[in-house]
Amino acid sequence: MSAPERIPPRSVTPVDVAADAASAELLARGELTVRGRIREASNAALFCTVALDGREAGCVYKPVAGERPLWDFPDGTLAGREVAAYEVSEATGWGLVPPTVLRDGPYGEGMCQLWIDVAAEAELLALVDGEEPEPGWKAIGLADVGEGRTALLVHADDERLRRLAVLDAVINNADRKGGHLLPTAGGRLYGIDHGVTFNVEDKLRTLLWGWAGEPLTEEAVRVLEGLRGALDAGLGARLAALITAAEIDATRARVDALLASGRHPEPGGEWPAIPWPPV
Repeated sequence: MSAPERIPPRSVTPVDVAADAASAELLARGELTVRGRIREASNAALFCTVALDGREAGCVYKPVAGERPLWDFPDGTLAGREVAAYEVSEATGWGLVPPTVLRDGPYGEGMCQLWIDVAAEAELLALVDGEEPEPGWKAIGLADVGEGRTALLVHADDERLRRLAVLDAVINNADRKGGHLLPTAGGRLYGIDHGVTFNVEDKLRTLLWGWAGEPLTEEAVRVLEGLRGALDAGLGARLAALITAAEIDATRARVDALLASGRHPEPGGEWPAIPWPPV
């Protein structure tokens, strides 16, 4: 193993708000046709196409009927939390979650999310020798690579990932794996699979610990301040149809805590800090 090539500075691609709104409308109103099953998913996840007025797109449909109960997420549904994560992402203005809606489908109510084509050449995670990351990378921790050897797991020092780390802290994401990071050829980065979020207990499990304890960016502080106000207004009303009142209160408290500390959170120690498997 060797150090990965340094990532050149990347400008963050502006969010196309109009395109995202059009995609959300297509998902909500279009005719949903099941094309196949995504077998890697732990709950029922179906690849579909959705068509409306001559437009068509691929999407993922996860019916509530196909969800497996989770003892530590007893309230609400995975689908509801997936849509709630999208609503919070949209309120930040960062557009980090693909357009996602709650709608009726062939197997009943479920989450419907725009399919994202991934840029194969993008490298956001790596295993390297040594105890310190190279410039352009942030350390996550040591990983067992077999035969008594360890390597340093690193993620890119990328502003898109840093925004996503803030969003995950707000929604209390318990499962931010490498496979849930979807960079596109156009330069945008999406995060998917947000079914285990918004718990009232601290359950943050993520691969994006590289900024733990570091000051939040000025942009992140501005976004969090706006998000706090939105939670007491329209965003809070939309979330009320998706998650519990206690979970909304806990989300407000997490935003308050981030603003009070002015720093990225650090692992708490009560739960494993990194999800398993990590990819």
